[in-house]
Amino acid sequence: MSTHEYDVVVVGGGVAGLSAACAAAEAGARVAVLDRAPEAETGGNTRYTEAFLRMASIEATADGLEESLVDDFMGHPDPSVVRDAERSPERRTALYKATHVVDPDYVETLAAQAPATLAWMGTHGMRFEFLPTPFLTTSTTRMAPVGGGLAIVETMGKAARGLGVDFHFETTARSLITGDAGVEGVAALTAAGPAQFRGRVVLASGGYQGNAEMMARYHGGHALTTRPVARGGNYNKGEGIEMALALGAATSGSFSLFHAEPVDPRSGEPEAAIFCFPYGILVNREGRRFVDEARGPIDAWYERTTRDIQAQTEGVAWVILDQQAQAVPNIRSGIRTDQPPVRAASIEELATKLGVPADALAETVATYNAACADGDFDPLVPDGLATTGLVPPKSNWARPVADGPYEAYPVMAANVFTFGGLKTTPAAEVVDRDGRAIPGLYAAGEMTGLYYSNYTGSTSVLRGATFGRIAGAGAAAAGS
Repeated sequence: MSTHEYDVVVVGGGVAGLSAACAAAEAGARVAVLDRAPEAETGGNTRYTEAFLRMASIEATADGLEESLVDDFMGHPDPSVVRDAERSPERRTALYKATHVVDPDYVETLAAQAPATLAWMGTHGMRFEFLPTPFLTTSTTRMAPVGGGLAIVETMGKAARGLGVDFHFETTARSLITGDAGVEGVAALTAAGPAQFRGRVVLASGGYQGNAEMMARYHGGHALTTRPVARGGNYNKGEGIEMALALGAATSGSFSLFHAEPVDPRSGEPEAAIFCFPYGILVNREGRRFVDEARGPIDAWYERTTRDIQAQTEGVAWVILDQQAQAVPNIRSGIRTDQPPVRAASIEELATKLGVPADALAETVATYNAACADGDFDPLVPDGLATTGLVPPKSNWARPVADGPYEAYPVMAANVFTFGGLKTTPAAEVVDRDGRAIPGLYAAGEMTGLYYSNYTGSTSVLRGATFGRIAGAGAAAAGS
């Protein structure tokens, strides 16, 4: 077995791992990055995402970022435990430090350090601008890296190489090596066989959406009707989480949910999203509506609607658009699939092509149309144009589906990333179940738990970069 000596070993080559590697190398550490993917596909989810960032400007996070994260529904934790959040850090109990709820200090650190992190990435060649999104209605402000996530992988990867970081592709970390100093490296499997990589460890290998067994373990039957939203997610098999749990690491975030995005199941393109359903109707394989398609801005509500879709037969629904819906300005920006719509001149013909009962679909459309009222239609903001006496209702943009020919797209839930993960301190140290930081072990990105009932949009890449940088700097400093 070969042994490689480093100061810091980073597991994962996405935004969190590359940020950690660059920060550690800048601090003078000898750094290795391990990635199970071949070099041509390195970067995990980051490689394929547009990487929107919840920012008001390059200098400030968007309004309400901290409140949205801290106010996410976390179940009903014991008040006698979470009350410790009001105490100074040194007076908090071990029970609180290990509890699964989000640490408000972690969120505060994200908000405080995100602007500086983007500025730091800028020194390595990254550029950020306000770029078009697929959302016709929005609840927050967003920036994005020019070139998307691929630009992050290429630019920060080049920066890491320039700083002397060694990359080991087709190399999978299997377990953590421990000793008197705590975590002292990882045991890995390379293309040439087993190897050890010695050094303090930063885990940044994503969640477990690419592992069918873990998906079934935590999500039951929903594992069968979902898949990673992009090819890179298939490399995320959860070993980073499992090896830390084997050492007694504490968890955070919800292991019962994942970030769900509505995509066309026929497409193999990354994020083949279908965001146009607020302007039409959604029907299941039985030809029935099952959800309010338009509860508010699409960027704030699509995840919850996607979960309703997943609950239907075979986890699939169809969005139906008539001519007036198809004429909504820029509606095609909310249709990211490379597959054509199913087209038909009548609802009955459409039902036949979709394979749903024609009589049921015709009745569904007629009942919906009868519930639509007159009013002012504004596709750019929630307009309150709602149905009357309909169950489930449609709260906005409710106009009859009566102007053929019609178009329909299939929609399923894709797994962008899993919510449950490791608990860390604001310094990105992995915490054990007794509330103590595990010496030599850090984690960042989608393998760390932060979300519970609903994803706070455009924060994943932002926190990956922010805490990746913090983790890398901390791991480097721990050896000084």
